[in-house]
Amino acid sequence: MRPKVLIGFFSEGNTDVRFFESIVERTFINISYECNKDFDIELFPIKIDKTNLSFVEQVSKSSETGLQKFGITTLCVHTDADSPTKDTAYNGRINPAKQHLSTLNQDEYCTLLTPLVPVQMTESWMLADTELLKKEIGTTKSVNELGLNKEPEKIADPKNVITEAIRISRQELTKRKRRNLSIDDLYQSIGSKIGLEKLDKLQSFRDFKEEIRNTYRVLNHL
Repeated sequence: MRPKVLIGFFSEGNTDVRFFESIVERTFINISYECNKDFDIELFPIKIDKTNLSFVEQVSKSSETGLQKFGITTLCVHTDADSPTKDTAYNGRINPAKQHLSTLNQDEYCTLLTPLVPVQMTESWMLADTELLKKEIGTTKSVNELGLNKEPEKIADPKNVITEAIRISRQELTKRKRRNLSIDDLYQSIGSKIGLEKLDKLQSFRDFKEEIRNTYRVLNHL
């Protein structure tokens, strides 16, 4: 039987899970081709009750749930940078979570964390392929007309930029053809269709790939 790498995926919200699930799995698979052995990969979204829990406590509970329910090998944790760099997220959330996991019993918790930290936020990754975004919105307007002609990771509020692009795109339609469309309708479709080569122009995605390599090194696969 081939060995397996079982990935637990914990994210900040349901829309994030819908967007990142395919990307995370495909990226782990893509990096696995660099490894020195063959293995299968499975991904399991981890759902917990976050009520009154700090970020570190949420990660700890997810690591326990993931190991006990699915036998996960690593816990991939998403948190938005909400900043032009990843530093604040790492210093304030990721590194403290890693430190806490390192103190826990490995028979009860998955202590290997693989961070995923988009800059500035999830929606910046959606802007990595503006042609796909236009197609999913259903518009022939140019990226300039839609306000999408900026570097994704330099946009402080990419979610608002996409929402505004949807609003602008609706103006070209007759009322009869116009349908309600919100950014919530785009997360899963874009996440499942966007090419990893498009994401590769984003530094935060390249950082994520290096985090996966680090995980494979810990597992002696790389």
